[in-house]
Amino acid sequence: MRKIGFLLFLDCSLLDFTGPLTAFDVANRLSEERSGASRPYQLRVMSEQGGMLESASGTAVVTHPLDRSAFDTLIIAGGAGPREGVLSAALLDYTRHAAGQARRVASVCTGAFVLAAAGLLDGKRATTHWRMAARLQRMHPMVQVDSDKIFIKDGNVWTSAGISAGIDLALALIEEDLGVELARAVARELVVYHRRPGGQSQFSNLLEMDPPSGRIRETLSYARNHLHESLSADRLAEIACLSRRQFDRAFSAETGQTPAKAIEKLRAEAARPRVEAGEESLENIARAVGFDDPERMRRAFLRVFGYPPQAIRRAQRKQEALYL
Repeated sequence: MRKIGFLLFLDCSLLDFTGPLTAFDVANRLSEERSGASRPYQLRVMSEQGGMLESASGTAVVTHPLDRSAFDTLIIAGGAGPREGVLSAALLDYTRHAAGQARRVASVCTGAFVLAAAGLLDGKRATTHWRMAARLQRMHPMVQVDSDKIFIKDGNVWTSAGISAGIDLALALIEEDLGVELARAVARELVVYHRRPGGQSQFSNLLEMDPPSGRIRETLSYARNHLHESLSADRLAEIACLSRRQFDRAFSAETGQTPAKAIEKLRAEAARPRVEAGEESLENIARAVGFDDPERMRRAFLRVFGYPPQAIRRAQRKQEALYL
């Protein structure tokens, strides 16, 4: 039996730990039903002091106090203390000790701040909720923060984005332990996809790229409606009625990325649902959204989603077949 420990903090988001917790619980039940074997996981929810812990929603959670029990997997959910950097020396000592004994350690959302503060992410790639990524990088410059991934595995350390991404993380851990078929069955029970690739983007740039100034906002709106046209930085600067230098500086300041990078992401996100639908050739899709050819679209998909269009189309067909 694998012992899974969940470490919680005051003001945690319920879904950050109840999503993964439920995935492991479903894996237990399905394993018993399928083989009659004992449950593969023993689950324990903990906090530094133990007792009732108030979540961000106001719902209280019963937790056990920390002890020196060894865990196969330690999963750390975030909260107010981690994201503010308010962590006791004893808590960090416990984290290092428990991680040293565990086969693997993981974080959900701002739980990455705990791993980083304990030195467990130094030199490693890691992710967290995209809103917190810049703060994590500022507070812990030794960490290679990637703000756009669902989850990342670097050695025996796993980190994931927030909220529902914890379920994707748990499904990946279950698959590693018990195989793809059981993980797929758990996903079906949870009515979620098995499973979003870790390299998939956390959020939609089409929805989230919302700069404060009218000029940049209107330029992006024009770009979204004219993806099939040439959208060079010079052309976008002309739309914004700014010099090229002014536009580059303003665009980067308001969106956090270069114009070329932003247009590539918008085109890739516009292409993805058409790729998944499987009704058009990749050549036609590439032309329709402004990529010159399928090879450019393929490279853009690798950068944005972590997978080429062909792999995403195959994965979508497999997922659809599961629910037929």
